[in-house]
Amino acid sequence: MSTLTQTATAAIDGTTRPRNAVAGLARDTWIVMVRELRPVLRDPFSLVFSLVQPLMFLVLFGPLLAGSLTGTGVLDGNAWQWFLPAILVMTTLFGTASTGANLLYEFQTGAHERMLVTPLSRPSLLIGRSLKELVPLTGQALLLIVVMIPFGFQLHVLGALAGLALLGVLGIGLGSLSYAVATAVRRQDWMFWVVHQTVIFPLMILSGMLLPLETGPAWMQAAAKANPLAYVVDAERALFAGDLTSPVVLWGWLAALATAAVGLLVGIRLMARSAD
Repeated sequence: MSTLTQTATAAIDGTTRPRNAVAGLARDTWIVMVRELRPVLRDPFSLVFSLVQPLMFLVLFGPLLAGSLTGTGVLDGNAWQWFLPAILVMTTLFGTASTGANLLYEFQTGAHERMLVTPLSRPSLLIGRSLKELVPLTGQALLLIVVMIPFGFQLHVLGALAGLALLGVLGIGLGSLSYAVATAVRRQDWMFWVVHQTVIFPLMILSGMLLPLETGPAWMQAAAKANPLAYVVDAERALFAGDLTSPVVLWGWLAALATAAVGLLVGIRLMARSAD
């Protein structure tokens, strides 16, 4: 039995495991989350290196966007107030949508099967992994915000905190869906990247992250209405502008919560069958 299995078994054996089901699930989830966070805490610089892509968008695409759309009525005021919140959503999308690859690696090495023989509940194996995404997401978002303040980005603290919370809910949902896809295609792991690449770019483009959808064709605007990411992007822009009472904020929260609910529901169901 591996060290991880022994640790998990000792931590939640029959003498210490809470009798209450909710308390037991919370304990199991905490164990899984801590286990998943250890590689991140051991190598915190990976968070910095993962910011290369969003920083490139900010440095190269941001000035181009400001120069082409400022004065057209599409962007009013500081272009960074419009663009940075969208980049934070993009970072969440790319960062969490690929996390299922880690689970695929565990399937290949047998680490996941060793987790299954511990007394840990099956739902905790997914929920703990999904909650782990909150730490890198928050760290990356804070770094991007700090970097952009000297360039004119105006920080509204309450709105930013609400925006980070919204990103966390979205990240849990997207991460859960990524794990669900990995579990579903574990015997044909190449399919994970086919689904990933097929879905992620339409979601990004049809969310209005990079360019305003108001300037696009009618069919694209109609397609964007079915994209939950578009509502989250609009909500993030309103929150980071300090507008906490905008109707788009409510729609953004509903979209993020629905994504999290679907992701957790599907992911937990597939995780329970992952030993089949």
